[in-house]
Amino acid sequence: MAKQLWKPGNMLYPLPAVMVSVGDKNGNKNILTVAWTGTICTNPAMVYISVRPERYSYEMIRQTNEFVINLTTEKLIRATDYCGVRSGRDVDKWKEMHLTPEIATTLSYAPMIAESPVNIECQITEIKELGSHHMFLAKVTAVHADEAYLNEKNRFELNKTGLIAYSHGEYLSLGKQLGTFGYSVRKKSKSPAGSSKKKAAHPSKNAKKKPKVKK
Repeated sequence: MAKQLWKPGNMLYPLPAVMVSVGDKNGNKNILTVAWTGTICTNPAMVYISVRPERYSYEMIRQTNEFVINLTTEKLIRATDYCGVRSGRDVDKWKEMHLTPEIATTLSYAPMIAESPVNIECQITEIKELGSHHMFLAKVTAVHADEAYLNEKNRFELNKTGLIAYSHGEYLSLGKQLGTFGYSVRKKSKSPAGSSKKKAAHPSKNAKKKPKVKK
């Protein structure tokens, strides 16, 4: 297989395309779309977003040290794109995309997006000024999940929300399930002991012979 050698660049795809909601101490609120985001720790639960300093939301995040990651779905695809290509300096994205701000439970300024199936409240613990982007490392302080996606066993079925991903300039829906975590090493279930199948004898062979009646 022939391959070309390219200069170093960002080719780690696919990525989650999330809408990050922020606010400032003056009551202003905004939404920005971020693909440079991910999980960095389980315990404590921590995530990150990387944002260009010139973006309108950057100063809001830096001022308040908080933000909300809102997962995006096929129903939110247009809003997801719009909030990534339009600036909050010029338009009210909440109004234009018909999105509803909700009050977060652990944050003071950043609102949640009501239409998102999952909202992740985040408080910044560290800022790394890396270059084109500054990375905000944050502790997850609360998670909100839409009850509409709870099944009969009260289990949240995240993959039924219609999540989308971003890959090399394109938004993609998630495809069919190819496996589950750990399936490659999971042992195949064995038949219970003594349950080996045997050919059933023909009824006529097991039937008792009727005694002959003397005439």
